[in-house]
Amino acid sequence: MTSPQAVSQIPASARERWGQLVRTIDRARHDYYDAVDAQSSLSDQEYDRLYRELEELEDTYPALALPSSPTQHVGGQGANQFAPITHAERMYSLQDVFSLEELAQWCARIDPTDELPMTAEVKVDGLAISLTYLDGVLTQAATRGDGRVGEDITANARTIASIPLVLAGANHPKRIEVRGEVYFPSEAFARFNRERQEENQRREQRNLQAREQGRKTEPLLQIFANPRNAAAGSLRQKNPAVTASRPLAMVVHGFGAVEVQDEAQELPQTQREWYELMRSWGLPVSSYTQVVVGRKQREEYIATYAKRRDQLVHDIDGIVFKLDDVQRQRELGFTARVPRWAVAYKYPPQEVHTKLLDIDVQVGRTGRVTPFAVMEPVAVAGSTVARATLHNASEVARKGVWIGDTVVLRKAGDVIPEVLGPVLSLRPEDAYPFVMPANCPSCGTALAPMKEGDVDLRCPNQRSCPAQLTQRLVYLAGRSAFDIEGLGEESALALTQSTSEHPPVLSNEAQLFDLKIEDLEQVTTTRINARTGVSEQVPVFYTKPTAKKPSVPRKNAISMLEAIEGAKQRPLWRVLVALSIRHVGPTAAQAWAAHFGSMQALRQASLEELAAVEGVGETIAQAWLSWLEVDWHREILQAWQDAGVRMDDAEGAPGSAGAAVGGSGGDDVASDADGEGTGAETQELEQTLAGLTLVVTGTLSGFTRSQAQAAIVARGGKAAGSVSKKTDYLVAGEKAGSKERKAISLGVPVLDEEQFVALLAGQAPA
Repeated sequence: MTSPQAVSQIPASARERWGQLVRTIDRARHDYYDAVDAQSSLSDQEYDRLYRELEELEDTYPALALPSSPTQHVGGQGANQFAPITHAERMYSLQDVFSLEELAQWCARIDPTDELPMTAEVKVDGLAISLTYLDGVLTQAATRGDGRVGEDITANARTIASIPLVLAGANHPKRIEVRGEVYFPSEAFARFNRERQEENQRREQRNLQAREQGRKTEPLLQIFANPRNAAAGSLRQKNPAVTASRPLAMVVHGFGAVEVQDEAQELPQTQREWYELMRSWGLPVSSYTQVVVGRKQREEYIATYAKRRDQLVHDIDGIVFKLDDVQRQRELGFTARVPRWAVAYKYPPQEVHTKLLDIDVQVGRTGRVTPFAVMEPVAVAGSTVARATLHNASEVARKGVWIGDTVVLRKAGDVIPEVLGPVLSLRPEDAYPFVMPANCPSCGTALAPMKEGDVDLRCPNQRSCPAQLTQRLVYLAGRSAFDIEGLGEESALALTQSTSEHPPVLSNEAQLFDLKIEDLEQVTTTRINARTGVSEQVPVFYTKPTAKKPSVPRKNAISMLEAIEGAKQRPLWRVLVALSIRHVGPTAAQAWAAHFGSMQALRQASLEELAAVEGVGETIAQAWLSWLEVDWHREILQAWQDAGVRMDDAEGAPGSAGAAVGGSGGDDVASDADGEGTGAETQELEQTLAGLTLVVTGTLSGFTRSQAQAAIVARGGKAAGSVSKKTDYLVAGEKAGSKERKAISLGVPVLDEEQFVALLAGQAPA
């Protein structure tokens, strides 16, 4: 390996020129070998001249002939595979505070005298990464991931001009993890999106001609919702040449593991000294950072950047304060999630005005009817918002919003859309108050509270209400229940809705396992003809007949029926979850299945026997017994049993708790849009996500995918399976893949796991 003195003793100008040459030559190679049109950005003559200059530089300074140099390998660079990388030292989140008083209380806990210096730093809204330098040479770059394991993005990080490939200066540690944030500069982002929108307009014109002539059309370019999404999407490109084409930048905000050259090497003793040293190494350190002492200086810094936040080179969402003394940082240490010596003050969410076009209602799986605002789309806190929950009729009245009002909208925690109230001075003469419907918009049944004192109204027609049945079908087909591929929102809606010519195929879920392919032939839905712009009824599960070809079953219909047939052999606990029993999620269902082993034994068990099973309790036990008292509930069980659905866990294998966790979907938490619990005695959850559609993709560290979907549904949201223009948020874990790319192309906001957890809790993400 190159000796530490070899790199640090090379003149700074030579190191800087080496980095410039490497990036230029790598870019030209990517263009030539990896680009679609295989056209280099340099002429052959210019490429040869720069390559010879690089060779001569490395001949003069052999320590620069590193394995990553273009002189040490041939051809283009392979696509990124984003292999997992374990951080030498964990990357933590930050504790958030949302008021000056909370900040003062935090400071008082770690420093009762309020006299210790702190660094005050703007909190860049970007993508956290870790750079590893060995003897001053960049050898690895990784995303934060779950804090312990991230993804390898070394090839892409090398294309970012502000990240030095070789550190300048001297006194480099043998090994150091440099922590920072990759961002998309605000002005560059606006220009970048504008240019792509203009290019899309040109492509749409060309595509119009191509369609008329029967030629292949060009795909439209991605339009990003906000700079953070643009940075994340750009940094995770498989082809580094794409990343290189984006104006990404990085700012350093800390360090992880540090391994010194020897015992004599001295390291900085304060945060500010670390920043000064890293700046001398050529690392991009924020020019906005200051050292403050005491409450007055902290709050002055906060106020200064609250006024300037729209004028900075990058987006920010708060201010970070860190104890300056590194030794004191070590003494305070970390919790399981955050350092005890640092805190993030989050700015109040940005507020905007928009028009309230209507107030609609959503009927949940167990009948809860939730009003939500339909608004003119408006950009707020980095994304476009058109809908927001209004919780219940009492909340609508309390806010005083009328249909037609100009309303004040914000993102609670910069994530959850929230209507604060009307701008009364702008109320038009034709505005009118919302009236909660007295009858269910789906089936016409009179709405009523479940019990005296409830602010929520419900549709009591649980058996036949099409909206409730649709949601129950989606739920029982989900991964926490029967896990039926192909039975999603659209299919469930088609199966449960009547038309002017035909009654619904399913009037309740009892008939699900008796479906035959011929039952689906007459199922239609209304769609807009793309050519004529006229709405028409089209088959859902069969092809559209033509003069030459009769209507035949679609492959997705056959696959769905095959999946329904396969679901008959699911273990007992999944059957229990699929019944949509209040409070009974996978945890309780698995416990009962493991203990009783059969549906017959469960039906014969007493309240005391049911409640005595570990992980259950009297509330859940009583919910099961109450459910059994309803005649049409028992009809579902009988119909499913007659159709061949498995009602026991003979020989114990699939029905045991262990097998359940390892079975299809691997889920151990479920919930629903009306606050049903997760196997413990629970209370109603606030419907903070009513009217919102979320998609979950990738691997999350704290949830299985179905757990995340259940958590969404439990708060009134819709957990969809695919991304579309109607999607409000995409929750992206590791290896998110094509759904994340599609979300970015559609401008759908992308949340990481921390932001998702914060959204569920009604708080700002860490």
